[in-house]
Amino acid sequence: MRTGTEYKESLRDGRDVWVLGEGAVRDVTTHPSTSAMVDEYVAWYDRHFDPDWQNILLTPSDGNGQRHPLALSPPRTSADLRRLGKAISAVHFVTGGNMTHTPGYGVLIALGLLNSLKRLNHSSEEIEAAEAYLDSLTDSGKFLTYAAGGPLIGTRLREAESERVALRLVSETADGIVVTGKIQMHTSTPFAEDILVGSMNELPAGSGRHLWFIVPVNAQGIRVVARRRAVKHENPFLSPLSSRFDELDSMVWLEDVFVPRSRVFTGESARQTRRHSLVCWLHWHHSHGWLAKAELTLSLALALAEVMGIKNNPRTIEQLVELTVNVQTTRSCLTAAELDPETTASGYALPNQLHVMASGINMLRVRQRMAEILRSLPGSSLVNAPADTDFAEPRMAAGLEDAFGGGGYTAMQRAALLQLAWD
Repeated sequence: MRTGTEYKESLRDGRDVWVLGEGAVRDVTTHPSTSAMVDEYVAWYDRHFDPDWQNILLTPSDGNGQRHPLALSPPRTSADLRRLGKAISAVHFVTGGNMTHTPGYGVLIALGLLNSLKRLNHSSEEIEAAEAYLDSLTDSGKFLTYAAGGPLIGTRLREAESERVALRLVSETADGIVVTGKIQMHTSTPFAEDILVGSMNELPAGSGRHLWFIVPVNAQGIRVVARRRAVKHENPFLSPLSSRFDELDSMVWLEDVFVPRSRVFTGESARQTRRHSLVCWLHWHHSHGWLAKAELTLSLALALAEVMGIKNNPRTIEQLVELTVNVQTTRSCLTAAELDPETTASGYALPNQLHVMASGINMLRVRQRMAEILRSLPGSSLVNAPADTDFAEPRMAAGLEDAFGGGGYTAMQRAALLQLAWD
């Protein structure tokens, strides 16, 4: 596992990044739109060297007394899945589920790639190349992200049907392929080093081939176009989450990009729904992220019930119980998925997809209701809570203390919690 500093240095690679509303980003490690998220990824790497985290993030000692990052160790048994699931959950918990893609997520992408190729059994050379790429990730901790390769609105509205494709194969030789096109939004691309690109359309048209390929983010001809920033206010007291966690979902524009043959794979349509698909491990990872968001919602609701003096209110208790049931239902589904795994074509353990599906359905069913409960608990105080800067003027500070202080909490403490809930 490399250090966070080594990861940060790898991002100074000449990549072409544009953030909508902000413009060109010459260095993602220092630009205001991207630097905070870089720091969170730096922390992800560095936790593996922190003694307080090692029993959570590292494997038990092997025969040589060595321990390895769980995130870089593909699971082969239910016990492996349980350990990895707990590590994923712990990382999600400290981010409130707001860092959905990590270098560990990238290993699961590469694992899904290898498994799909073995299931399809098109080419032993491609399978060997996918195995070698997975090994390179587990050896280095390099950051891979994934794009399904869907077309943008302008592409979909072209007059000629043959032109309504996201990607076009410009040329192909024994050495590799050259591709051009624009593909729609995917997560954390400004912070990753490689992208696995799927293809919604056949390459070339009419060939029956759906090519998948891996390309460096800083490859010649690639521009990463990120959505506008999510931060609600430049003051981090008012935006304690969105000021730290913004993965900047992005389009990728490709202009005559060369991909070497060892990074080109014959896959299947990204629209194809299969139980053991390219993204089967990713659904599990995402479900742990949704669980962390639910846990944060419940945590904030419990804190607000205490700080707002309503913890003994029967209606509040009913709402807290409802949140608790929703959290525990999802948690139980994920535990079941890890204890009752499926074995894939590649020989790795896959969380049982039926249990993962139940987890996802539960969160989709209850997440809006959970947000409504969190909004309703503090009442109008949620939108009236002051900023830390409002306390700088003595007369205003005294008035705010009278309005928001009391019950064992200062106005500043109560305001900080309310701003966190609002963000």
